[in-house]
Amino acid sequence: MMLHVPHVLTAQHVRQMRAALDKADWLDGRATVGEQGARVKNNRQLPEYSAFSRELGQIVLDAVNASDLFFAAALPKRIVPPLFNRYEDGETYGLHVDGSMRRVPGEDGWLRTDLSCTLFLCDPDEYDGGELEVVDTYGAHEVKLPAGDLILYPSTSLHQVTPVTRGARVCSFFWLQSLVRDGTQRQLLFDLDMNIRKLRAQLGDTPEVLSLTAHYHNLMRQWAEA
Repeated sequence: MMLHVPHVLTAQHVRQMRAALDKADWLDGRATVGEQGARVKNNRQLPEYSAFSRELGQIVLDAVNASDLFFAAALPKRIVPPLFNRYEDGETYGLHVDGSMRRVPGEDGWLRTDLSCTLFLCDPDEYDGGELEVVDTYGAHEVKLPAGDLILYPSTSLHQVTPVTRGARVCSFFWLQSLVRDGTQRQLLFDLDMNIRKLRAQLGDTPEVLSLTAHYHNLMRQWAEA
């Protein structure tokens, strides 16, 4: 499932973050990927574990944790601290798949990457190219969202960032492990949740709405990995 989550960051938050990021020292993005990724990656990133990156990343985490739509779709269990990248002057990231496991700083063990997230920090008219292209069984889907909006998509997907030919593309990106590992189950829970919300708004807490709500939570009990 790919999902557009609008207005994750306010316009004020975007302006503040961009002002800080435009003054930042960026590093070669190839330092943060494996051998396959390094062959097709040409961009810049903030130092992964710097205090500055962690400070901005916490703003992103607070924002996504406050989004009901994000929670309903992702059902996050653990989230990798957000990172930040920048593309300009023809920079690109060729077709690749994200690594299946990530370390979380300060935590033991590994995090399984079920879902990938890109949070856009500049508007589409600020740059040419730079589309996030996600490939699934239905073909390739190009994504270029307003500043403050987020795209959520399966980490199993092949994807790429097309070359930026004008301006600069600045984003935050991160991965998460979901409470529900299976993508089909997550989709069913999301669809059920969204329809329950619509029915409750139209009808109130009727016996039928309450029954569907019980089904939702019982499925969560069955499928979730707490």
